Amino acid sequence: MDQFLQAALDEAKQGYSEGGIPIGSVLVHNGKIIGRGHNKRVQEGSVVLHGEMDALENAGRQPASVYQECVLYTTLSPCPMCTGTMLLYGIPKVVIGENRTFMGEEELLRSRGVTVEVADNDECYQLMQKFIQEKPALWNEDIGV
Repeated sequence: MDQFLQAALDEAKQGYSEGGIPIGSVLVHNGKIIGRGHNKRVQEGSVVLHGEMDALENAGRQPASVYQECVLYTTLSPCPMCTGTMLLYGIPKVVIGENRTFMGEEELLRSRGVTVEVADNDECYQLMQKFIQEKPALWNEDIGV
């Protein structure tokens, strides 16, 4: 597994161990992680802290030129909110751990010129399946069902 996807998966596992939703993300600029995070909706009672949003928040405020050179790694296909944030800041590439559990806005990203790479990583998939089996209501809440 790619080192950056592994870092995102490590974040997802941390979220799971905290009782949260196991989705992790890292923001990479010039081969270095500048932000990492995981879904903290449960832990912080947040409506917006998905894994991608937490990684971006933890990267701190960056100039547009930095975002335009970044790759966002996420363990699960990004939802409309996270997709919109990537588009807003001009992040040119996203690497997705898996999209079998949830198909996010990949077509929107592609239509706006973002390179979308799906790793179809089984470890990312199995972690989500385990979580959904354990806490289906929490998963449904996270995706707005």
